Amino acid sequence: MTIINDSDSRRWKRLERQPGPDLRLFKAFEDLYLNPRNQVTESMIVLSGQDAVNVIPLTTTGEIVFVRQFRFGIETETLELPGGLMDAGENPEQAAQRELREETGYGSPDWLFLNSVGNNPVFMDSWIHHFVARDAQLHYTPQLDPGEDISLEFLPVADVKRKLADGFFVHPHTISALCTYFLRLSSP
Repeated sequence: MTIINDSDSRRWKRLERQPGPDLRLFKAFEDLYLNPRNQVTESMIVLSGQDAVNVIPLTTTGEIVFVRQFRFGIETETLELPGGLMDAGENPEQAAQRELREETGYGSPDWLFLNSVGNNPVFMDSWIHHFVARDAQLHYTPQLDPGEDISLEFLPVADVKRKLADGFFVHPHTISALCTYFLRLSSP
């Protein structure tokens, strides 16, 4: 990914990186940066991890396949798009295909890359890659990770658009992918 800066003179300069704890999914670092505005050194926490993917699976019947699962951070179930972390050696599309297959059992002959966004650029160094899987159909048996407990839900595209506008979805990766999809590819 290319980071666009207005000017090199305004660029923050990392002076030092100290390793923090290994948090299983992420490695924490304390980075010391020089603020270009006032020359003050600031300590920043950065979580370093793998890129991730998520998928908008569009079925042949005009529905989107969602996964319902418990999210420990907010201690509630969410309805979100299938996805997850990329494995070593995978490119984003391979990871998206694998995640869709593992979490839902669905596959697709027609994949479209939507975009990539920072996972949470405030304190994370990874990216989330959004895909659309058109003509998605059930071809496989889901293979959930030991820490997953997922149920599937199918919503018509028009209902998804309405729920998105109503603020129903809470997972930022789902919101980002759906907004991109509806702004770029969906008919009004």
